Amino acid sequence: MRYRVGVDIGGSFTDFAVLDQQTNQIHTLKVLSRPDQPGSEIVTGLAQFQQHQGIDPAEIGYFTHGTTVGINAVIQRRGVRLALFATEGFCDVL
Repeated sequence: MRYRVGVDIGGSFTDFAVLDQQTNQIHTLKVLSRPDQPGSEIVTGLAQFQQHQGIDPAEIGYFTHGTTVGINAVIQRRGVRLALFATEGFCDVL
């Protein structure tokens, strides 16, 4: 497998980095994130790499993914209301 791919999905943009292990070239790309369609930005980015760089997704041997979407929801208080009930002695779970 020729390529290693790293993806970071943020609240506004999704960032890609692709390492070509044969040439040691790194290709980068930024696409708009789609909170209404989570994951679609990955398909969009990989399609753009294939179209513009000739990177074949079948040649991806390693894929890693990170996201700040969850922590952004907590920081911006956009998530659902939530409670944690703990028995005595387990309050340090938080």
